[in-house]
Amino acid sequence: MEASILQQLVRDRAEKRAVVLATRLTDGIQKLVYPTDKQEENWLIKAISQVLAGDRGAVVEGPDGDWFLNPFNPPLRLMLVGAVHIAQPLALIGSLAGYDVTVIDPRTSFASAERFPDVALVTDWPDEAMAALAPDARTAIVTLTHDPKLDDPALHAALRSPAFYIGSLGSKKTHAARVARLAEAGFAQDDIARIHGPVGLSIGAKSPAEIAVSIMAEITETLRR
Repeated sequence: MEASILQQLVRDRAEKRAVVLATRLTDGIQKLVYPTDKQEENWLIKAISQVLAGDRGAVVEGPDGDWFLNPFNPPLRLMLVGAVHIAQPLALIGSLAGYDVTVIDPRTSFASAERFPDVALVTDWPDEAMAALAPDARTAIVTLTHDPKLDDPALHAALRSPAFYIGSLGSKKTHAARVARLAEAGFAQDDIARIHGPVGLSIGAKSPAEIAVSIMAEITETLRR
Protein backbone atom coordinates (compact mmCIF):
# COMPACT_ATOMS: atom_id res chain seq x y z
CA MET A 1 0.00 0.00 0.00
CA GLU A 2 1.28 3.45 -0.89
CA ALA A 3 2.10 5.68 2.06
CA SER A 4 -0.29 8.39 0.84
CA ILE A 5 -3.20 5.93 0.74
CA LEU A 6 -2.38 4.62 4.21
CA GLN A 7 -2.13 8.15 5.61
CA GLN A 8 -5.50 9.11 4.09
CA LEU A 9 -7.08 5.91 5.39
CA VAL A 10 -5.83 6.71 8.90
CA ARG A 11 -7.33 10.21 8.60
CA ASP A 12 -10.64 8.79 7.39
CA ARG A 13 -10.76 6.38 10.31
CA ALA A 14 -10.00 9.17 12.79
CA GLU A 15 -12.73 11.35 11.27
CA LYS A 16 -15.19 8.43 11.22
CA ARG A 17 -15.65 8.64 7.45
CA ALA A 18 -16.92 5.61 5.51
CA VAL A 19 -14.45 4.54 2.84
CA VAL A 20 -13.56 1.47 0.79
CA LEU A 21 -10.06 0.40 -0.16
CA ALA A 22 -10.38 -0.88 -3.73
CA THR A 23 -7.62 -3.14 -5.10
CA ARG A 24 -7.52 -4.28 -8.74
CA LEU A 25 -6.47 -7.90 -8.60
CA THR A 26 -4.84 -8.01 -12.03
CA ASP A 27 -2.08 -5.53 -11.15
CA GLY A 28 -2.51 -4.50 -7.48
CA ILE A 29 -3.50 -0.90 -8.21
CA GLN A 30 -5.24 0.58 -5.15
CA LYS A 31 -7.42 3.58 -4.44
CA LEU A 32 -9.79 4.84 -1.78
CA VAL A 33 -13.40 5.20 -2.87
CA TYR A 34 -16.11 7.07 -0.96
CA PRO A 35 -19.88 6.57 -1.31
CA THR A 36 -20.24 10.26 -2.19
CA ASP A 37 -17.63 10.19 -4.98
CA LYS A 38 -19.07 11.73 -8.13
CA GLN A 39 -16.10 11.08 -10.40
CA GLU A 40 -16.18 7.29 -10.01
CA GLU A 41 -18.14 5.01 -12.32
CA ASN A 42 -21.66 4.01 -11.29
CA TRP A 43 -20.85 0.30 -11.03
CA LEU A 44 -18.12 0.99 -8.50
CA ILE A 45 -20.20 3.36 -6.37
CA LYS A 46 -23.01 0.78 -6.29
CA ALA A 47 -20.55 -1.97 -5.34
CA ILE A 48 -18.91 -0.04 -2.52
CA SER A 49 -22.32 0.93 -1.14
CA GLN A 50 -23.16 -2.75 -0.93
CA VAL A 51 -19.95 -3.76 0.85
CA LEU A 52 -20.28 -0.84 3.29
CA ALA A 53 -23.85 -1.88 4.06
CA GLY A 54 -22.79 -5.48 4.59
CA ASP A 55 -19.59 -4.65 6.53
CA ARG A 56 -17.84 -7.35 4.52
CA GLY A 57 -15.24 -7.30 1.78
CA ALA A 58 -16.06 -8.71 -1.64
CA VAL A 59 -14.56 -9.35 -5.07
CA VAL A 60 -16.52 -7.62 -7.81
CA GLU A 61 -16.16 -7.69 -11.54
CA GLY A 62 -15.41 -4.38 -13.22
CA PRO A 63 -14.97 -3.42 -16.88
CA ASP A 64 -11.19 -3.39 -16.34
CA GLY A 65 -10.90 -6.60 -14.28
CA ASP A 66 -11.81 -7.92 -10.85
CA TRP A 67 -11.53 -5.65 -7.81
CA PHE A 68 -11.35 -6.54 -4.12
CA LEU A 69 -13.34 -4.03 -2.07
CA ASN A 70 -12.42 -3.78 1.62
CA PRO A 71 -14.89 -1.60 3.60
CA PHE A 72 -13.87 0.65 6.48
CA ASN A 73 -17.00 1.87 8.23
CA PRO A 74 -17.24 4.32 11.13
CA PRO A 75 -17.85 2.52 14.44
CA LEU A 76 -21.35 1.42 15.32
CA ARG A 77 -22.79 3.39 18.23
CA LEU A 78 -25.58 2.60 20.67
CA MET A 79 -27.10 5.45 22.69
CA LEU A 80 -29.29 4.40 25.62
CA VAL A 81 -31.48 7.08 27.16
CA GLY A 82 -32.21 6.07 30.74
CA ALA A 83 -29.83 4.32 33.13
CA VAL A 84 -32.50 1.83 34.15
CA HIS A 85 -32.29 -1.92 34.87
CA ILE A 86 -32.72 -2.92 31.21
CA ALA A 87 -29.90 -0.57 30.22
CA GLN A 88 -27.38 -2.60 32.23
CA PRO A 89 -27.59 -5.88 30.24
CA LEU A 90 -28.30 -3.97 27.02
CA ALA A 91 -25.10 -1.95 27.40
CA LEU A 92 -23.14 -5.16 27.92
CA ILE A 93 -24.74 -6.97 24.96
CA GLY A 94 -24.29 -3.91 22.74
CA SER A 95 -20.61 -3.72 23.64
CA LEU A 96 -20.14 -7.42 22.91
CA ALA A 97 -21.83 -6.87 19.54
CA GLY A 98 -19.24 -4.25 18.61
CA TYR A 99 -21.06 -1.03 19.46
CA ASP A 100 -19.60 1.99 21.23
CA VAL A 101 -22.21 2.32 23.99
CA THR A 102 -23.22 5.55 25.71
CA VAL A 103 -25.78 5.76 28.51
CA ILE A 104 -27.53 9.13 28.83
CA ASP A 105 -29.35 10.09 32.03
CA PRO A 106 -29.21 13.35 34.03
CA ARG A 107 -30.11 11.39 37.17
CA THR A 108 -26.64 10.76 38.56
CA SER A 109 -27.94 8.31 41.15
CA PHE A 110 -28.87 6.05 38.21
CA ALA A 111 -26.04 6.91 35.81
CA SER A 112 -23.15 5.86 38.01
CA ALA A 113 -19.91 4.06 37.32
CA GLU A 114 -20.88 1.48 39.94
CA ARG A 115 -23.97 0.51 37.98
CA PHE A 116 -22.32 0.87 34.55
CA PRO A 117 -18.64 -0.05 34.81
CA ASP A 118 -16.60 0.59 31.66
CA VAL A 119 -19.55 2.33 29.94
CA ALA A 120 -19.52 5.95 28.74
CA LEU A 121 -21.97 7.95 30.86
CA VAL A 122 -23.43 11.33 29.93
CA THR A 123 -25.44 13.18 32.58
CA ASP A 124 -26.60 16.08 30.40
CA TRP A 125 -30.26 16.47 29.49
CA PRO A 126 -31.00 14.04 26.61
CA ASP A 127 -31.47 16.66 23.89
CA GLU A 128 -28.22 18.39 24.90
CA ALA A 129 -26.41 15.07 25.04
CA MET A 130 -27.69 14.07 21.60
CA ALA A 131 -26.65 17.41 20.12
CA ALA A 132 -23.11 16.86 21.40
CA LEU A 133 -22.94 13.20 20.37
CA ALA A 134 -24.37 13.89 16.88
CA PRO A 135 -25.90 10.49 16.02
CA ASP A 136 -25.17 9.38 12.47
CA ALA A 137 -26.29 6.62 10.11
CA ARG A 138 -24.26 4.09 12.14
CA THR A 139 -26.10 4.92 15.37
CA ALA A 140 -28.90 3.12 17.19
CA ILE A 141 -30.89 5.03 19.82
CA VAL A 142 -33.11 3.46 22.47
CA THR A 143 -35.17 5.36 25.05
CA LEU A 144 -35.89 3.39 28.20
CA THR A 145 -37.17 5.72 30.95
CA HIS A 146 -40.96 5.70 30.41
CA ASP A 147 -40.72 9.38 31.39
CA PRO A 148 -41.76 11.81 28.62
CA LYS A 149 -39.62 14.53 30.18
CA LEU A 150 -36.55 12.45 29.34
CA ASP A 151 -37.63 10.25 26.45
CA ASP A 152 -39.39 12.89 24.34
CA PRO A 153 -36.47 15.34 24.02
CA ALA A 154 -34.27 12.41 23.02
CA LEU A 155 -36.79 11.25 20.43
CA HIS A 156 -37.06 14.75 18.97
CA ALA A 157 -33.30 14.77 18.45
CA ALA A 158 -33.25 11.17 17.19
CA LEU A 159 -35.96 11.79 14.60
CA ARG A 160 -34.01 14.75 13.25
CA SER A 161 -30.92 12.56 12.87
CA PRO A 162 -30.01 9.87 10.30
CA ALA A 163 -29.84 7.17 13.03
CA PHE A 164 -30.53 3.77 11.47
CA TYR A 165 -32.54 2.55 14.48
CA ILE A 166 -34.78 4.33 17.00
CA GLY A 167 -36.59 2.32 19.66
CA SER A 168 -38.69 3.21 22.69
CA LEU A 169 -39.60 1.02 25.63
CA GLY A 170 -43.25 0.91 26.69
CA SER A 171 -46.58 -0.78 26.13
CA LYS A 172 -48.78 -0.24 23.09
CA LYS A 173 -50.81 2.24 25.14
CA THR A 174 -47.67 4.10 26.17
CA HIS A 175 -46.46 4.17 22.58
CA ALA A 176 -49.82 5.47 21.31
CA ALA A 177 -49.58 8.37 23.75
CA ARG A 178 -46.00 8.95 22.63
CA VAL A 179 -47.05 9.04 18.98
CA ALA A 180 -49.77 11.58 19.79
CA ARG A 181 -47.28 13.85 21.57
CA LEU A 182 -44.82 13.67 18.68
CA ALA A 183 -47.58 14.47 16.17
CA GLU A 184 -48.62 17.42 18.29
CA ALA A 185 -44.99 18.55 18.29
CA GLY A 186 -45.10 18.67 14.49
CA PHE A 187 -43.47 15.42 13.43
CA ALA A 188 -44.90 13.76 10.31
CA GLN A 189 -46.34 10.26 10.49
CA ASP A 190 -43.56 8.89 8.25
CA ASP A 191 -40.97 10.23 10.68
CA ILE A 192 -42.78 8.86 13.72
CA ALA A 193 -43.03 5.47 12.02
CA ARG A 194 -39.23 5.19 12.26
CA ILE A 195 -39.66 4.46 15.96
CA HIS A 196 -39.77 0.79 16.94
CA GLY A 197 -42.36 0.75 19.69
CA PRO A 198 -42.94 -1.25 21.69
CA VAL A 199 -39.22 -1.84 21.32
CA GLY A 200 -37.66 -5.24 20.60
CA LEU A 201 -38.59 -8.39 18.73
CA SER A 202 -41.61 -10.26 20.03
CA ILE A 203 -39.92 -13.26 21.69
CA GLY A 204 -41.89 -13.36 24.93
CA ALA A 205 -39.14 -11.60 26.88
CA LYS A 206 -39.87 -10.97 30.56
CA SER A 207 -36.68 -10.22 32.51
CA PRO A 208 -34.48 -7.16 31.89
CA ALA A 209 -31.83 -9.38 30.30
CA GLU A 210 -34.36 -11.07 28.00
CA ILE A 211 -35.80 -7.70 26.98
CA ALA A 212 -32.24 -6.51 26.27
CA VAL A 213 -31.73 -9.54 24.02
CA SER A 214 -34.94 -8.76 22.12
CA ILE A 215 -33.88 -5.13 21.63
CA MET A 216 -30.40 -6.03 20.43
CA ALA A 217 -31.89 -8.61 18.07
CA GLU A 218 -34.16 -5.98 16.53
CA ILE A 219 -31.28 -3.54 16.18
CA THR A 220 -29.25 -6.24 14.42
CA GLU A 221 -32.14 -7.12 12.13
CA THR A 222 -32.57 -3.46 11.18
CA LEU A 223 -28.86 -3.03 10.52
CA ARG A 224 -28.37 -6.19 8.48
CA ARG A 225 -31.62 -6.78 6.62
